[in-house]
Amino acid sequence: MTETPHNDQAIRENVEQLLPISLEEMSGIRLMNRTDMKYVSNKQRLAQLLELARGKYYAQFHDGDYIAPYMTTYWDTTDYLFYMEHHNGRSPRQKVRVRTYVGSDLTFLEVKTKNNHGRTGKKRIQVPSQEELESGNDFLVQLVNHGLNDIHPTIRNRFHRITLVNYEKTERLTIDFDIRFNNLETDKRTGTGELVVIELKRDGNSYSPILDILRQLRIKPLGFSKYCIGSVMTNPKLKHNEFKPKLVEIDRLVNRAY
Repeated sequence: MTETPHNDQAIRENVEQLLPISLEEMSGIRLMNRTDMKYVSNKQRLAQLLELARGKYYAQFHDGDYIAPYMTTYWDTTDYLFYMEHHNGRSPRQKVRVRTYVGSDLTFLEVKTKNNHGRTGKKRIQVPSQEELESGNDFLVQLVNHGLNDIHPTIRNRFHRITLVNYEKTERLTIDFDIRFNNLETDKRTGTGELVVIELKRDGNSYSPILDILRQLRIKPLGFSKYCIGSVMTNPKLKHNEFKPKLVEIDRLVNRAY
């Protein structure tokens, strides 16, 4: 699908029609029995989703905007331990990343862990910048048994995010788009065009209006790891047999005509 300014304009116009919710209000929402699910679609469908969400969802408004820029750098060992754990379907598995909330100029060193039951947890500490991580060395050793001398930055991404929460405040929806990758080892850069990645976090027993909207728009669940997909797209030397079907499906979703 060709990237068009029309889709960007429609996304902007539709998200601005949603009632705002502040970052402080969002931080008070606790999902105690949380389940996570990812979906992949495109910008045309995203504009429609935001229109259908009107009257059911708030949109996070922070730093004067509904759309927030992010930058994330992933770190791995020389033999790509964290990448290969995901590729091989191992659980529990972990990822190490440094995420900057560009609008707020806040940076966190984070460890994500997916357990044997498919649940994902995250622990993080604030660090001065993407380049100043020394204060997080003990944090890493404790959680992943590797310090800063054992791992190195492999790939960086930038993207925009919209965050929604339903009126009952029983679920959060993060919507990422304009995802661009820069491989720090191969120096290859690439983007994802019209791709949209949606992640739904909800209390398992609560009614979810967005599930009805996703079904209406024929947006189906599909796992997506920015680290793994970005790595495959920018480093041809990596083993990626297990990701080939997903890459084909992503290409079909993004490039099909509606």
